[in-house]
Amino acid sequence: MDEDSHHRNPPEPVAAVLRVFGLLAALGERKETGISELSVRLAMPKATIYRFLQTMKELGFVRQESESERYSLTLKLFELGTQAMQHLDLTELARHQMRILSDQIGEAVHLGVLVDHEVIYIDKVDAKYSLAMYSRIGRRAPVHATALGKALLAWERPERRDAIIAGMCFTRFRENSIATPTQFLEELVRTRERKYGLDYEEFEEHMICMAAPIFDHWNSVVAALSVSFPAFRFDPARQDEYAALVIAAGRAVSLELGCPSYPLDEG
Repeated sequence: MDEDSHHRNPPEPVAAVLRVFGLLAALGERKETGISELSVRLAMPKATIYRFLQTMKELGFVRQESESERYSLTLKLFELGTQAMQHLDLTELARHQMRILSDQIGEAVHLGVLVDHEVIYIDKVDAKYSLAMYSRIGRRAPVHATALGKALLAWERPERRDAIIAGMCFTRFRENSIATPTQFLEELVRTRERKYGLDYEEFEEHMICMAAPIFDHWNSVVAALSVSFPAFRFDPARQDEYAALVIAAGRAVSLELGCPSYPLDEG
């Protein structure tokens, strides 16, 4: 049997798996669904659907409403989903994309999260070239003066964003550093408009960083990744190209975390 015919006519155990997941997907789209509706939707005989549903009911994945004889999903699938989420390792998922990004641009890539009103570096891929930087895994950095911090807060919920800003210390590290909460809020608006965080020698002298947020399955910001350039290797003519690569990496990690729709793609 050639490969095409194998896909058209899968072995019976494989076909059964496809039917089960087809039923789960169909049941997930509506609160309650009847056998006749499922039969039309999935092009499956009613007797087959009934047999599958009864087995799924016995296993605890489906419930049958006694009065309407319609079927719906139980929370058992949600429980399985939450168990899977517990095993998702952010640094492990991000590392692959960080390496790709570093290979594409040739510079250092960082992964950061928000802790106690500061950015903390939780992973790093070094540049191909020697590069002395402040960053190291476990070290903290200011939110208002880093691309990571801007990316972490620009897409944060307003009430949490405002609470975080209220607890921040706006130290002026360089001439370009943001010095007030008002200036920072304006910068967050610009960050959302450009779709990436930008630190143009605001924290470290002669260092330029660009960052994209990472979202989880709730579409909440959980981290950000950035690429860092020494100013003499940063080509302003390629800034949009760099940004697209950083955003692509942030999108890829977000989708692996279960993000349903990467917010930066909207608008």
